[in-house]
Amino acid sequence: MTEAATKVAFELVSPERLLFSADVDMVVVPGAEGDFGILPGHSLFLSQIRPGVIDVYAKGVVTQRIFIAGGFAEATPRRCTVLAERAVPVSELKRDEIEANLRDAREDVADAADEAALKTAEREVAVLEAMLAAARA
Repeated sequence: MTEAATKVAFELVSPERLLFSADVDMVVVPGAEGDFGILPGHSLFLSQIRPGVIDVYAKGVVTQRIFIAGGFAEATPRRCTVLAERAVPVSELKRDEIEANLRDAREDVADAADEAALKTAEREVAVLEAMLAAARA
């Protein structure tokens, strides 16, 4: 079996740019219905992503942990592509900033003037709560 057949080409893309690209052993993604792992030979798969952490594996260990705010993942037998709304390495998350932003977002929920503003504020609270959980882990 060739090296390429034992790896998954993983790409993490934001609206602005390609954030990460490497051949990896496995990727674990926070899917809307639960976490899922992508290995070489995976069946075709498309999933919405919830806010959470992507774990990238090489040689049996996690080599990268990346927080994503949501998006979509597509898998093929040789590739996994994640289109993320926002992404930041877990190592760069700052708890005090997240906590301050979370307080502000909760105030926005309380102050929402209409249904659209409420939904936007609730979504931001959910993202920040997941981000804070990732920063604490």
